[in-house]
Amino acid sequence: MEQLNQIYKTLLETYGPRNWWPAKTPFEMIVGAILTQNTAWTNVEKSIVNFGENLSPEFIASVPNGELALIIRSSGYHNQKAIKLKEVTKWFERYAYDIEKARKVNGALLRSELLSIKGVGRETADSILTYALNKPFFVVDSYTKRLLVRLGFEIPQTYDDLRLCIERNIPRNLAVYNEFHALIVEHSKCFCKKIPLCEECPLESGCQKLISDILSSRSKKTSFIKRS
Repeated sequence: MEQLNQIYKTLLETYGPRNWWPAKTPFEMIVGAILTQNTAWTNVEKSIVNFGENLSPEFIASVPNGELALIIRSSGYHNQKAIKLKEVTKWFERYAYDIEKARKVNGALLRSELLSIKGVGRETADSILTYALNKPFFVVDSYTKRLLVRLGFEIPQTYDDLRLCIERNIPRNLAVYNEFHALIVEHSKCFCKKIPLCEECPLESGCQKLISDILSSRSKKTSFIKRS
């Protein structure tokens, strides 16, 4: 547990609070979680701007699919994402488009509901849970996996096994989950890229650096340890 907490502390000291998710309303955050699938955030921002004053569940529920697809075209896979936005909005309608009603529901049940929506996978569901519904589910993405492998952790193969391992080893706190994920994303964009920029990296001292080094030192990796 101490190692992950130290990583969090170091990243927070380096980058400061990230104030995630970048959205004006919880529903805008939900829309952003769908649109950011398989694309860069800059493309999502263009789509958000295209909505103008119409970024609401009522608008998405009523607008024709073709028109919605044109609005979000910059996000890529726009026809598929238009359908996904319709489906997640249909789910939100169960709660009368009231985020506070949704937040009163048990987190595990909400996760099950979200995962039943076509086009909503685990990462997207956990993003919505953490950043829109205020439920503590740690968001695992490719940045998380890459960072932990380079730092020498032996990580589980499945998404949920890794998520649970992380959750067992850091305080179960919504603010920490929110900030830690955002900090990992920021660090991955600044230093821990596909080709890492190791010079001046704040985590350099504990990093395996090269993939060859990682593979050759698997037996020495640090395992996640449950809190006592």
